[in-house]
Amino acid sequence: MSVEKVKEYFRQIGNEDRVLEFDVSSATVKLAAQALHCEECRIAKTLSFHVGKKVVLIVTAGDAKIDNSKYKAHFNTKAKMLSYEEVEPLVGHTVGGVCPFVVNDGVKVFLDESLKRFKTVFPACGSSNSAIELTIAELEKYSANLGWVDVCKIV
Repeated sequence: MSVEKVKEYFRQIGNEDRVLEFDVSSATVKLAAQALHCEECRIAKTLSFHVGKKVVLIVTAGDAKIDNSKYKAHFNTKAKMLSYEEVEPLVGHTVGGVCPFVVNDGVKVFLDESLKRFKTVFPACGSSNSAIELTIAELEKYSANLGWVDVCKIV
């Protein structure tokens, strides 16, 4: 299970006890916010895209949506999300648990500017019933990110 890989990753850096697992689903922004008793905007959702022959993950705020013109300006292509069937084999995590930690080799991870307005956010941890609370600096440090992008709008 990919949640076990993520827990092992955080175990190696002394933060395994911060990984939260729930008795209920946290597979969507709404469900995650309910499980965590927080605002939906603080859920750090990870979206998966094809960019040419590469797989790109973009971690955004829960209330953000991809802005097609910003996305195209940054990546020089239209936004094309991975299909449900493609996500686990290409990314290494199942839909509902996709996160920026312990992803498959070659997967490119970016953090969206929409996250910067929060002190802490809650990304998933590899399963549809897990999360971790991280500061923005910790998210930068622990995720496999290549930097910040501005490809979303707040809805």
